[in-house]
Amino acid sequence: MDARFLGIAELAEVPSVAVVVDVMRAFTVAAWAFAQGAEKIVLAESLDDALALKARHPDWVALKDGPPAPGFDTVNSPGLLRSIDLGGRTVVQKTTAGTVGALAVKEAPLVLCAGFVVAEATARLLRTRRSDSVTFVVTGEEGQAEEDLACAHYIARRVTGDVKDAAEFLRRAAESRAAAELAEGVRQGAHPEDVALCLELDRFPFAMVATSEDSLMVLRPCAVPSLTGEASI
Repeated sequence: MDARFLGIAELAEVPSVAVVVDVMRAFTVAAWAFAQGAEKIVLAESLDDALALKARHPDWVALKDGPPAPGFDTVNSPGLLRSIDLGGRTVVQKTTAGTVGALAVKEAPLVLCAGFVVAEATARLLRTRRSDSVTFVVTGEEGQAEEDLACAHYIARRVTGDVKDAAEFLRRAAESRAAAELAEGVRQGAHPEDVALCLELDRFPFAMVATSEDSLMVLRPCAVPSLTGEASI
């Protein structure tokens, strides 16, 4: 598999397969939203768009980065979200990097959103699709976020079976700037357990696929069956 690792600004063409990585915290939050029962997640272009969607659909749950704000139901924190019952609900998500990265590749035939919590399921889906070329969109810090790079590298190597142990990749993420800022309270709208939750490898058995639905970019969970003979990978 030909794997490329690009920041959002480096995307010069529409990839055939895109894996958009945001470990801390957009796509860890998205995975937790599905685990809490959410039916789908609408990725909003802007805060105003998120609020407009919420106004049209008052039963939807809107969340954003940073501190709580009028019109939003919660913030982009897995530690806070895991206590919310989202059974059958639609979530509207707007974040600084993750949702921006997904929308930047919305024309791609296959768009996956990922973090460590869905790493193996994401790799397995890529294996089932037998993708020859995959572009990993590293969303944080203009493509240099160590936690996102580590996760992207890990998933890519799981696809080819080149690595079994995630310890080194998780260490890189744990020592990242994002992890330090969350731990030190620099980033608002956080929970003390956010870093640990973002580093839970394969917490969930599904991948997350984003597609266009009625002019919106919508993220849904995707069950990925085990492949015959995959235990040897």
